[in-house]
Amino acid sequence: MGIKVGVCGTGAFARNFIPLFKAHPLVDGVVLCDLDAAKLAERAGQFDIHDTCPSLDELCQTDVDAIAIFTQNWLHGPQAVQALRSGKHCYSAVPSAITMDEIAELVKAVEETGQTYMIGETSYYYPCAIYCRDRYAKGDFGQIVYGEGEYYHDWDHGLYDVAKWRGGDKWRETGGSPPMFYPTHSVSMIVSVTGAHAERVSCFGFVDHHEDGVYDPAVNMWSNPFSNQSALFQMSDGSMMRINEFRRIGHPGTVGMSLYGTQGSYEEQANAKAWVTKSRDQIEDLSELLAPVGVAAKPEGEMAAVTSADGTHLGCSRVHDVGRLPKEYVGLPNGHLGSHQFLIDDFVTACVAGAQPANNVWQAARYLVPGLIAHESAVRGGELLAMPDFGDGPSTGKGE
Repeated sequence: MGIKVGVCGTGAFARNFIPLFKAHPLVDGVVLCDLDAAKLAERAGQFDIHDTCPSLDELCQTDVDAIAIFTQNWLHGPQAVQALRSGKHCYSAVPSAITMDEIAELVKAVEETGQTYMIGETSYYYPCAIYCRDRYAKGDFGQIVYGEGEYYHDWDHGLYDVAKWRGGDKWRETGGSPPMFYPTHSVSMIVSVTGAHAERVSCFGFVDHHEDGVYDPAVNMWSNPFSNQSALFQMSDGSMMRINEFRRIGHPGTVGMSLYGTQGSYEEQANAKAWVTKSRDQIEDLSELLAPVGVAAKPEGEMAAVTSADGTHLGCSRVHDVGRLPKEYVGLPNGHLGSHQFLIDDFVTACVAGAQPANNVWQAARYLVPGLIAHESAVRGGELLAMPDFGDGPSTGKGE
């Protein structure tokens, strides 16, 4: 028995996921929802979906079993709570929330309703994160000493268009959010490998003076002056974690990680990826292994790069377990280094099974809260602050 899914928000990002919900063998139907009637009609025609709804309020009153939220990022928290309390399971694009009150309400809603919530954190299924989780589980790192994650995305690389799509005429008001309010791509890479969570943080911010005025505290709704922020965390396993969230940087852009243990380490620099140990002659180049080349749906022996016409899970690397994906996903859109198909499969199967997905609400909190408290530290000039934690939650469902 499958589920019926409502997709709330049908903009540019949602277009990557609508076909995956529609094609999943455990999804019995899809309803599209958007406040923009013209956009809603366009998407319905584009994806041949006949059921539509003009608002989240009305969608919550329909017979859908689950709601997937792809709206403006500052709306996710309250909208997810609304969906959960209306009796629906909920999938949310990142971030899960933008304030401590919102994430607390979200965790409370999941605990009180018993509904399934999942954060669509793409970095969880990045090849580097999958590789590191596997080696960590085998004990190859030894004890973790230090990890670092970064999300470098300069405004000149498409962020102006995104901000204008989301914010309209008031895009400067909504576009100048603190970088640490969007930390989940970076934080999740470390947290999802080690299972440790942040306990304390000191963070500093780079005061922005760009002529576009996005980070003018008098203009943006957060009174935020920082375009770049760097934070150092003490983790629950005794290790340290450094997170960089930069929006003004002379760099092509990356979401990346490095992780160092007492026995072995994973390291990234630009396009180079390597496993290294204390043996000075042992450096394993991982660039080919982790490349998003697209892999065969039913590999025999080594997974080889093939074309979509030959049956490829697009964008996947050789460390992705494509054998667990539905056969219906072969040749369908994939994105963020092969993560999209795995995320939707995780959510749908968790809803049907009544299980917790790996990226559940408690993990979502551990991906988000470090950034929220880090920003507060930066506002206070780097003051060392303690980190609230909502606990482990119940055991998770399937991984990669």
